[in-house]
Amino acid sequence: MDNNKYGYIRVSSKGQAKDGNSLEAQEEAVRAAGAIEIIKDVYTGVTTDRPELDKLIGKIQPGDTLICTKLDRIARSTQQGIELIDSLAQKGVKIQILNLGTLDDSPTGKLIRNVMLCFAEFERDMIMQRTREGKEIARKDPSYREGRKPKYTEEQIKHALALLSDHSYKEVERMTGISKSTLIRKKK
Repeated sequence: MDNNKYGYIRVSSKGQAKDGNSLEAQEEAVRAAGAIEIIKDVYTGVTTDRPELDKLIGKIQPGDTLICTKLDRIARSTQQGIELIDSLAQKGVKIQILNLGTLDDSPTGKLIRNVMLCFAEFERDMIMQRTREGKEIARKDPSYREGRKPKYTEEQIKHALALLSDHSYKEVERMTGISKSTLIRKKK
């Protein structure tokens, strides 16, 4: 029986589509490295839920290869990465990380794996810290509003509310495109 080469790809945010971590870019890279079957997860890096990776781990066999573009695609915490890579290595699975090489069970391989996992976790923690700090600074601005950007400007809302003095909600909704529920909420 031939050994299988599986590619595992994952994105955790819309922003990753722009920075070379898109599913398409990852898929192209793991296919070029020889992956025949591609497994995809689209989950945040904060969650440890990766249902497709869990399925793959259940079916991957000794002698098979797991190909991934970067170490942080399969694990975001050092502990999680060590456990996953150790369990695959003990099972006889080769782990090929395209920007690192093949991870093995040698002392040097373990050192490289652990250092790189620590850096991935550090990078993730720094991103989260900068995001928190940025939000704290932004909240000091009285005009800051967390969440989605408003669909309509204040002028559009004021105009629509003024129209309510001479027209019904349905008429104003037809004229402005602003829903009745939005108008009621804004009127309060």
